[in-house]
Amino acid sequence: MSNHPSPPDGPPGLSLSQLTGWFDATLPGLRAGELSAEPIVGGRSNLTYRLTDGTSQWALRRPPMGHVLPTAHDMAREFTVISALHGSAVPVPEPIALCADREVLGEPFYLMSFIDGVVIDDPGLLPSPAAARRSTEALVDTLLALHQIEPTAVGLTEFGRAEGFLRRQVARWHKQFQASVPEGSALEADVVQSLSAQLPTSSRAGIVHGDYRLTNVLFERDFTDGRAVIQAVVDWEMATLGDPLTDVGLLYVYHEQARAAGGVMPDFPSSQGFLSADEMVRRYARASGIDVGALGWYIAFGYFKLAVIAAGIHARFAQGKTVGEGFEIFGALRDSTLAAAHSQLGEL
Repeated sequence: MSNHPSPPDGPPGLSLSQLTGWFDATLPGLRAGELSAEPIVGGRSNLTYRLTDGTSQWALRRPPMGHVLPTAHDMAREFTVISALHGSAVPVPEPIALCADREVLGEPFYLMSFIDGVVIDDPGLLPSPAAARRSTEALVDTLLALHQIEPTAVGLTEFGRAEGFLRRQVARWHKQFQASVPEGSALEADVVQSLSAQLPTSSRAGIVHGDYRLTNVLFERDFTDGRAVIQAVVDWEMATLGDPLTDVGLLYVYHEQARAAGGVMPDFPSSQGFLSADEMVRRYARASGIDVGALGWYIAFGYFKLAVIAAGIHARFAQGKTVGEGFEIFGALRDSTLAAAHSQLGEL
């Protein structure tokens, strides 16, 4: 049950009357009937809705309600990157329209095609160990495809600054943590100091997704004969230009952290066919030729980043500004991932 009463003409965060007016003015002739919408469950940050006129379907993305951190939840940024990647080797939804006018829904939002795919949020969704293995192989291979795209080739030259990326990232996420936890944390301050003191040298620059994991891709529904085909990579709100190993480190963290109680993702065990975190790293390293010898720092940074994300979600939950269920875990997740980052840094 939502923590908010629904407005009279739409689900929380979305006014259908306002949206209909924007729709008809911006996309005349596209709407064939009355609009209806429902939240797509699963995301913990930006809100996603399935929108339909009874004939066609679209997906709409908008920022969360309440406690929106500075520089986070940038709709124009998401729309820019999926526009650049649409038609590339990395599958993404088709971008349709961006609305920067806050008068419509209270925040900027954008419309894209609706992908009727499967989010593997339960290992039991896959019918065989072969399909499970292929799903994680496809996950790594799609990340490789993203990192191999030259930003200039898709018009993303100005999408970010690769120089000094890691140092800026540590400072940025530290600032985000402070915004969510004004009282501060001695452990978090120690993690930031250690990350800053042990910065590795980036090997190359590329397009970084920023939150890449198995539950942020949509698969085709046919898993017979060991198939597992990615239809679309979603949730691009943290995308930028920078060090690709930040994606690899965070991917490792998500899959390792899933084995712990209270994780943000379910466990995808090797015993059921899924690649382990270490196997995914080895597959990435072999195919990319990138030296992953310093991955320990990126893993520590991944734990820290996940802690900051959890802190922001927990702050919204405490304000009663979340939509859906399952948000009560994020306070504990913030603390456990900070401790994991600290432990990982101690081993470098």
